[in-house]
Amino acid sequence: MKATTTPPVIALHGLTKRYGIGDAEHTVLDAVDLTIEKGEFIAIMGPSGCGKTTLLNILGLLDRADDGEYYLDGRDVETLGGGRRAAIRSQQVGFVFQNFNLVPRLNVIDNVALPLTYKGMNKTKRLKAASKMLSTFHLSEREYYMPWQLSGGQTQRVAIARALVNDPSIVLADEPTGNLDSRSSHVIMEELADIHARGNTIIMVTHNPDLTSYASRVIRMLDGRIDSDTKLRDIAKPESAPKRRLDSNTAAEAPKKELKKHFKKRPLGKSRKGSKK
Repeated sequence: MKATTTPPVIALHGLTKRYGIGDAEHTVLDAVDLTIEKGEFIAIMGPSGCGKTTLLNILGLLDRADDGEYYLDGRDVETLGGGRRAAIRSQQVGFVFQNFNLVPRLNVIDNVALPLTYKGMNKTKRLKAASKMLSTFHLSEREYYMPWQLSGGQTQRVAIARALVNDPSIVLADEPTGNLDSRSSHVIMEELADIHARGNTIIMVTHNPDLTSYASRVIRMLDGRIDSDTKLRDIAKPESAPKRRLDSNTAAEAPKKELKKHFKKRPLGKSRKGSKK
């Protein structure tokens, strides 16, 4: 009897994406081959225009490749219709965007509950699930705030809560700390590290080399191709219990002793106060 093997969560073969036509045609992804195993934390880096965000959009089924194959959990998703792709996206993929992309006319709890609407879940269950997720991020007191009433760090945590409310197996993060100060960035990255520790696969696009300390693997792209692929550590086994989260609205509100302990884990550089010229 043959032993069954689990397929990689993502497998790309010759993936190619072009924009424009004729003389204006531009190849954004050029025959990319990539395999990602379940539970990896991937950091994708590279200069602007190298194809990072395009690759992330294709992985999240928001866009289609022009050539090549994309297998998600062993299933060829490039051959699927729009409805089936949307269903897979709502069940397996969570998105964290640089610009948050919260709906400005909806309050916090309705923003977080939005992905569950596409699952056909009734309103009571949606709001209950969204409230539970917000409490995990210590945002219960902000449930009925509007997006414009939140700080940058709070807004990004709401965006992460929305990405996780449908319990996705894959989290895609496009510059998740790009619009945040250094303290809020630390908190957001600790949240993503916590999510990864539970067994989720995380694929993060970033320009910040300091954030690669959280990743298990770093992929560098150049001109639409993978220029280098470096494994930093083995895939960690999911933790039996979640880590204790930093219980504050922003890192600056935490007690000094806990704040120092929290940021000492993965320093992203010296603060201005501690630096010497």
